[in-house]
Amino acid sequence: MRTATLLLLCFSISLVDGLKCYVCSSTTTNENCNQDTQSCQAPLDTCMTTVDTFGNFKAIVKQCASAATCKGAASGASVSSNGDGNRVTCCSTNLCNVNGVAGVQLHSLLLALPLCILSVLSMTA
Repeated sequence: MRTATLLLLCFSISLVDGLKCYVCSSTTTNENCNQDTQSCQAPLDTCMTTVDTFGNFKAIVKQCASAATCKGAASGASVSSNGDGNRVTCCSTNLCNVNGVAGVQLHSLLLALPLCILSVLSMTA
């Protein structure tokens, strides 16, 4: 019984800790955009970054979104050969939208999983 409870606790770590994203509305630099974070509430499970560029003007928006909304916006985004246009990136790990591009980051559950497995194995031995 203790083993099952420990396993349940280990696998619920990421469920309790909601996704955090950088959020901003229409700032001109990434540094200004990374001043605030937000814990996303269900069903918002993705960090979405939109960058609009027109000549020397750049507008950056970061927000929590659903995966479907973000993928839909990304599929409709386009940038011309001179760099003008709209770019949308989607990612789903904590603060993954720091650079405005989807990055590879380890999920907290993957980091905690070996510790949980070792704890369970030591209890059963």
